[in-house]
Amino acid sequence: MRRLIPICALSVALALPSHAEEDTGKSLMEQGAELFFEGLRKEMEPALEDLQGLVGKFGPAMQSFFQELGPALAELADEIEDWSVYEAPEMLPNGDIIIRKKPIPDEPEVPEESQEETDGATEI
Repeated sequence: MRRLIPICALSVALALPSHAEEDTGKSLMEQGAELFFEGLRKEMEPALEDLQGLVGKFGPAMQSFFQELGPALAELADEIEDWSVYEAPEMLPNGDIIIRKKPIPDEPEVPEESQEETDGATEI
C-alpha cells in the first residue's frame, strides 16, 4: 500500500504536463508556425498594398489593351500550332517586327552571298 501512493502520485505528476498541453489545444510547433506566418503577413502587408495600388492604376489600361488586341491574339494563337519552332521576335530597322521559323536540322542553309540584294528592303 505504501508503494501504491508514490506510484499514483508519480502517475498524476507525469500526466499533468500532457493535460496542460491539451488545454491550450496547440503544440509548440503549431504556435511557432502561427507566429511565423503572422510575422510574414505583417512584413508583406506594405508590398501587397503597393501592388493593389498598381493594379488600380494600370488595371483599366490593361483591360482596354486586352479588349482591343484579344481577338487578334486569339486568331494568331489558332494559326500557330507549335511556338517552339519559331525564333524570338526581331525588330527590323524600319520598325517591322518579324518572327522567323527555326531552321530544320536536316535542311541545308542557303549561304548569304547567294541571296539577292533588293533595293533596301529586307527580304523575309
